[in-house]
Amino acid sequence: MKLENHEHSEPGDAKERRKVRPVICYPVDSLAPPDLASYRTAREGWEKLSETVVPPREARCFDVPAGCFFRIVSVGGPQVGDLNLWSAENLQERFFSGKTRALHGTHLSTGDRLWSCLPYLRPMATITEDTLDWYGFDEWGGSVHDVIGTRCDPYTHRLLAGGDYHHCCHSNLTRALADRLGRPRESVEPAVHDVLNVFMCTGFTRDTGQYFMKATPVRPGDFLEFFAEIDLLGALSACPGGDCGAEHSSDAAACHPLLVEVFRPAAPPRGWRSPPINGYDRTHGS
Repeated sequence: MKLENHEHSEPGDAKERRKVRPVICYPVDSLAPPDLASYRTAREGWEKLSETVVPPREARCFDVPAGCFFRIVSVGGPQVGDLNLWSAENLQERFFSGKTRALHGTHLSTGDRLWSCLPYLRPMATITEDTLDWYGFDEWGGSVHDVIGTRCDPYTHRLLAGGDYHHCCHSNLTRALADRLGRPRESVEPAVHDVLNVFMCTGFTRDTGQYFMKATPVRPGDFLEFFAEIDLLGALSACPGGDCGAEHSSDAAACHPLLVEVFRPAAPPRGWRSPPINGYDRTHGS
């Protein structure tokens, strides 16, 4: 974080330098927006394919075929979740939270897309409904569904608090993926990646720029809905922080389950095609 008392004096033109207007790094005007009306029409007559209950302080995997929808639903009480996504055909292609943040901002909502990592860089899923869109940004700059936090993990816990805690979201996701693939935990751990913090209310403090969390506004019945643009393998952890209003990575917080529902539409959205991987030729110049 920035020093409270800087060590170097301001130059004479400091005010002018600070007044330079910002420029959006990655304007998305050239990207075709998702046809939300078509997506939502496709929900008519859909059938439920599966339900997956994610127990408190645990994670579970789930499958979503391309062209289907999935919802993450709050049940039982206020609870945040950490979401990982992979291409079902290739675990090397995974959700890229950093590029998603660069394209859509720090917190996601309806119409935003979850992008895959390089060299694939294509939409993996599109958010089609968000019952917490009313929250916006609060007076502290907090909002929900962030792509700025990484995930709670036992390495940082040991660094900051000492001791080992095995129900951090990183460990939960690692166990769930290992169980799903029938592989040792240490072999799948590198595939676990930075997350979409579903329902979590977060931001950066304005004085020190530190990542903060506060109690989520989510209540039972709220959901975040996605459309799968490609065949997906997902994993969701019900964070040990519960509503993340006090602490995480401990057994102190009240925690609740989360529900993942998968739906197949009677027909795909009008004009929809599963996106190909990015067209860059990967020559990287001479």
